[in-house]
Amino acid sequence: MAKTMMLMHSRTSHAAWHAAHLSARVGDAGVASFAAQLRSRFEYEFLGCSWSSESANFSLQRRGSKNLASIQATLTEERPFVTRVPPVEKSNKALAYELVQGALARWSEVRDRATPEPPTAVLLHGILGGRRNWVSFAKRLAQAFPTWQFLLVDLRCHGESASLRKRGPHSVVSAARDVLQLMGQLRLTPRVLIGHSFGGKVAMSMVDQAAKPLARPVRVWVLDATPGKVRSGGDGEDHPGELIATLRQMPSSLPSRRALIDALTHKGFSAGVAQWMTTNLKSTTGEVYGDGSVYKWVFDLEGIADMYKSYEDTNLWSLVDNVPEGVHIDFLRAERSLHRWAHEDVQRIHLAEQIASSEGAGVQMHVLEDAGHWVHTDNPDGLFRLLTPTFGGTNFERF
Repeated sequence: MAKTMMLMHSRTSHAAWHAAHLSARVGDAGVASFAAQLRSRFEYEFLGCSWSSESANFSLQRRGSKNLASIQATLTEERPFVTRVPPVEKSNKALAYELVQGALARWSEVRDRATPEPPTAVLLHGILGGRRNWVSFAKRLAQAFPTWQFLLVDLRCHGESASLRKRGPHSVVSAARDVLQLMGQLRLTPRVLIGHSFGGKVAMSMVDQAAKPLARPVRVWVLDATPGKVRSGGDGEDHPGELIATLRQMPSSLPSRRALIDALTHKGFSAGVAQWMTTNLKSTTGEVYGDGSVYKWVFDLEGIADMYKSYEDTNLWSLVDNVPEGVHIDFLRAERSLHRWAHEDVQRIHLAEQIASSEGAGVQMHVLEDAGHWVHTDNPDGLFRLLTPTFGGTNFERF
């Protein structure tokens, strides 16, 4: 008997989603649940669908494998992705997140456990960023790979997760544990972890904290971050540490976004970074892009300062030197990176490539040309091409 998947066709970029809360325990139990779930491989078969839109209502029923390609093509054209944004609940201390689903991905918090889980990729932002940094890129991935879903997370002290007021220490390890707990609560088994800068170290720490040996394959992409101590770039322009220090010296309330831009550019930061920082302001009315006359930060700046210090000092070379079986770690260095990639770091990664390949794991080094530290905005096409094989794709030209 064919199963049915309801696809809601939406032309809006965001859709409000209110789901029942899971009764699953989190904390250490959630982390253990995450590790246990990783033992299952995704086996997905599209059995049928019921589709509705403003102009038509009809059903498509699978009648043999020959029809599958045409059905998928129709669905991906009409419903390239769906974005779900659940409300932030302070009671369960779960991180705020956003789920971008491909046209053929079927999942919800209250799903039938007999239904196969679609392959999931988790995208993690860097210091002073937020899940919104990944939205456009995630939608592009969802359109290109319609059976996948992409989980975008606000890390502790950032975005909507800042309101949770999580206890310290605010560190790479704590941030990774938060995401593991979220995975346990959602009962999701990520097959790919993609982290930019600080988020890259969080992704590595997630693997490091999970049970070993890992009885499942997982791909980890570390975007413009080294496993060890962080080295600053040449002239220090837009350096995160200096930016945090400057922000801490500013008043907690600002009269306008323009005031922030002027203050940061006067201190020598680029106009692009100054403009980007305005996305972390909210008006007194509570609207991030409101018209109020007074603006405050949406993040916990003191907590972020602790997180960045942890990012600078956290050493995860032991993971790279001893990659668990079934894990593949890809390091991506931006051609114009703000961070110095020391020659010895690059050589050590290349050595790890040889060792890992002989032990059933993997390490690989990539260079993204024509990109600074903000790889997914500086060269999204190049990043997309590098990531395409991870999701099983080869033809990326139409996306």
